[in-house]
Amino acid sequence: MTRTFDRLVAEAETVSVDGWDFSWLDGRATEQRPSWGYQRMLGERLARVRSVLDVQTGGGEVLAGAGPLPPLAAATESWPPNVDRATRLLHPLGAVVVADPDEPPLPFGDGAFELVCSRHPVTVWWEEIARVLAAGGTYFSQQVGPASVFELVEFFLGPQPEEVRRRRHPDDAVAAASKAGLEVVDLRSERLRTEFHDIGAVIYFLRKVVWMVPGFTVGHYRERLRELHERIGREGPFVAHTSRFLIEARKAG
Repeated sequence: MTRTFDRLVAEAETVSVDGWDFSWLDGRATEQRPSWGYQRMLGERLARVRSVLDVQTGGGEVLAGAGPLPPLAAATESWPPNVDRATRLLHPLGAVVVADPDEPPLPFGDGAFELVCSRHPVTVWWEEIARVLAAGGTYFSQQVGPASVFELVEFFLGPQPEEVRRRRHPDDAVAAASKAGLEVVDLRSERLRTEFHDIGAVIYFLRKVVWMVPGFTVGHYRERLRELHERIGREGPFVAHTSRFLIEARKAG
């Protein structure tokens, strides 16, 4: 058990977590997908516009896989390894990638884009989104909802207060969009089953999705990781539930 634990930890602690591709988890973790199909829906919207901005693009994988890009396409990203990765992926498709600190203002002029999109943004600057949208333009986003994967979060951090569990609630997104002058035309939410089949998958996930357990390191949580490794060995996969919501908001034309 100890040798297996050490081997899994060493592997997961050193593998690259650049980009927003989770294929390393194939066979090690599963996540139920939302029923609406964000990437497919994004592709439908890309086909109807001549300009798009993808905010917090990660490694650019989602935008690149959504289909042909319109004549004007841009993406922002703050993490340098992802900026490089997204540039290599999106430039051949005709999109410019802009290194941006994910703080207002967005580095574009007023009314620059017919479509602004973002999958799993860390922070949504609604006033900025409204500013860079053209009249009649649309913001389209899939976001992480409240208490997502909190079974795992609370395993490491302990029970969280209600105000923390409620963060990223879709009702708050609707209120913020409306305050920025946007009309929400579609809102959907689901809770979805996630399974972690080994401790390496847990470590990889927490290294990649850094806001789940802030400051996570294997060294700091080693004994708690060992406890979870032994629990998975006894009981099978660790089960958690992701929270996702889809929001589409329109600027008056």
